[in-house]
Amino acid sequence: MSGAVLVAIAATVGNLLQGWDNATIAGAVLYIKKEFNLEGAPTMEGLIVAMSLIGATIITTCSGPVSDRFGRRPMMIISSICFFFSALIMLWSPNVYVLLLGRLLDGFGSGLAVTLVPLYISETAPTDIRGSLNTLPQFTGSGGMFVAYCMVFGMSLMEKPSWRLMLGILVVPSALYFALTVFFLPESPRWLVSKGRMNEAKKVLQRLRGREDVSAEMALLVEGLGVGGDISIEEYLIEPDVGITEEYDPMAAKDQIKLYGSDAGHSWVARPVTGQSMLGLASRQGSIQNPSVPLMDPLVTLFGSVHEKLPEQGSMRSIIFPTFGSMFSMGGKDPRNEEWDEENLHGDDDDYAHNDDDNDDYAEDDDNLHSPLISRQATGTDKAMVAPVSGSMFSMKPSGLIQGTEASGIGGGWQLAWQWSEKEGADGRKEGGFKRLYLHQEGDMVSKRGSVISLPGGDVTGETEYMKAAALVSQPALYSRELMNQHTIGPAMVHPSETAAKGSSWRDLLEPGVRRALIVGVGLQLLQQFSGINGVLYYTPQILEQAGVGDLLSHMGIGASSASLLISALTTLLMLPSIAVAMRLMDISGRRTLLLTTIPVLFLSLVVLILGNIIKMSTTVHAVISTVSVVLYFCFFVMGFGPIPNILCAEIFPTRIRGVCIAICALTFWIGDIIVTDTLPIMLNAVGLAGVFGFYAVVSVIAWIFIFLKVPETKGMPLEVITEFFALGARQPSEDKDN
Repeated sequence: MSGAVLVAIAATVGNLLQGWDNATIAGAVLYIKKEFNLEGAPTMEGLIVAMSLIGATIITTCSGPVSDRFGRRPMMIISSICFFFSALIMLWSPNVYVLLLGRLLDGFGSGLAVTLVPLYISETAPTDIRGSLNTLPQFTGSGGMFVAYCMVFGMSLMEKPSWRLMLGILVVPSALYFALTVFFLPESPRWLVSKGRMNEAKKVLQRLRGREDVSAEMALLVEGLGVGGDISIEEYLIEPDVGITEEYDPMAAKDQIKLYGSDAGHSWVARPVTGQSMLGLASRQGSIQNPSVPLMDPLVTLFGSVHEKLPEQGSMRSIIFPTFGSMFSMGGKDPRNEEWDEENLHGDDDDYAHNDDDNDDYAEDDDNLHSPLISRQATGTDKAMVAPVSGSMFSMKPSGLIQGTEASGIGGGWQLAWQWSEKEGADGRKEGGFKRLYLHQEGDMVSKRGSVISLPGGDVTGETEYMKAAALVSQPALYSRELMNQHTIGPAMVHPSETAAKGSSWRDLLEPGVRRALIVGVGLQLLQQFSGINGVLYYTPQILEQAGVGDLLSHMGIGASSASLLISALTTLLMLPSIAVAMRLMDISGRRTLLLTTIPVLFLSLVVLILGNIIKMSTTVHAVISTVSVVLYFCFFVMGFGPIPNILCAEIFPTRIRGVCIAICALTFWIGDIIVTDTLPIMLNAVGLAGVFGFYAVVSVIAWIFIFLKVPETKGMPLEVITEFFALGARQPSEDKDN
């Protein structure tokens, strides 16, 4: 995974620049208002700080649609250019109006970085470490703040501090960012697939994953082009394939899906469970309509059911479903190395076309367990296609437990498969279609002994061991009558150029699943801003100075302004290990759990700040309480409410409109940021620190309630599966309302 990690680190340099700018303007404004005589003009002072936010808001309104059309990488290149030229303008700045122009251009760079970097990382990162890598923007942003605060503090000790140099030195890291975006960062493979550029996407994935065979993930990316169809949950039992025995029932076998192990020579069968079984299908479906907690979104329960049923081993990598091998081989031909791009859309149709005389050949291929292919099983009138592994899939231990390879399928223990079913119509012609299945292991291996399982063909009791799995079943993204007539290896193997050419439309925002995701994303961004973090960050030196922090360091000969900058630097330094803890827990405890456990600490720290400003105490005690509370607030904020809204917004939207939806969420972020930042000086003068922090405390309580009721857990799930779950969870209440 080193390729994906290095790419994520390089991309987050943009967030470092944003954090750098936040810290430098917080320190430089102390000297700007002196040079331009703004002490009596709080509106202009607030405008200097907020102009960057205005620029970010303006650029965000178009960044999503533009990135969906032209790509993520070009927009990050533009971001680096904006940072570079804004630094040059601020370094020059002969008057306040030129400074405002530089701040506006700086906001363009910040807006693009904040909007696109989490999106880019989500689309390039492996599923199992996506949360950790998407916490990097918070880490580098805070790291940039620390470095900038240290620099500004050092400059403040000079005889004549230069605010132009404080702001203009940004030109150095922005030049580095430009070089990285141009020469190192690849384009997002999901965006490339959405444009039909399959060959480029495959090469990028090979670089990011560090292996040649990325066909399973390529198929997943293609399937991600279509979301929101007729979706259902089905339950499966996975057990060893014993072949044809005396008790073999063709009717029971017609719906099964075979999973192959190429090296070990083992094959496994996934059998659908019918009716109400011990696997809890009825309770799972019922949770969509009747959540256990009043007002709780059924999505929260639905997502939670997946994580509750993980194997006891606790690994993000399912022991059942390791990585599939190459999907593109059929028979004796292996086109893995061919150029799978627009120029080959029709070039190899003969390899995939078939007629009834070919069925025997495909049946022979089913027995070849040494071919890591998508295989076609002919059992009666139904066929199933799955992608077997490259390398050994299973090895049977004496204890009966199953151990898999180190790889991890399409991510998080999920497996992608297709099933073809056909039947005779009224005119005697055969009709059929594909089903797409996202399979997921639930729990460890158990015995059938003493239990009754409903399977097609009748109830089954036995003494063999089996594993439980759930399947998210829907129509493939690339489904057509031509596919049924000409192709045999699965919908994702068809070139998606026609689907990609359709692009996205604003009507896609009206789909129930997308609307539900937008409620979650917009709500989180709005509540995050009104919890006050960015306002506190921008004005930390002044807040601490008002709290009397300068008295703590006055005996060291450090002035009040320098002392507040030093405390701000130490505060951001303490934030870094907190973010490191969040990176470790993001893919273990999960996003939802981190939010629900850190927000109460934010509330308590704000309450302490309120009490410290209401109760009369000595200046030193007041300063200590204020400093400790602010530090705790910052540290726990960056563990949860800081990075997670951007992480979730980059995960919950379909590929075809992900850029547009993230732009809407980012626009909410910047509008809230402008309101909080511009009104903070006024609030400080009107109600003081106690009143300001009291407002933030109330918002923290509202945020906790919203997260508990509306925000699901997305850890360890492929992006395409997350969007399918949103579509499923939103469709059921919509259907109930219509009925």
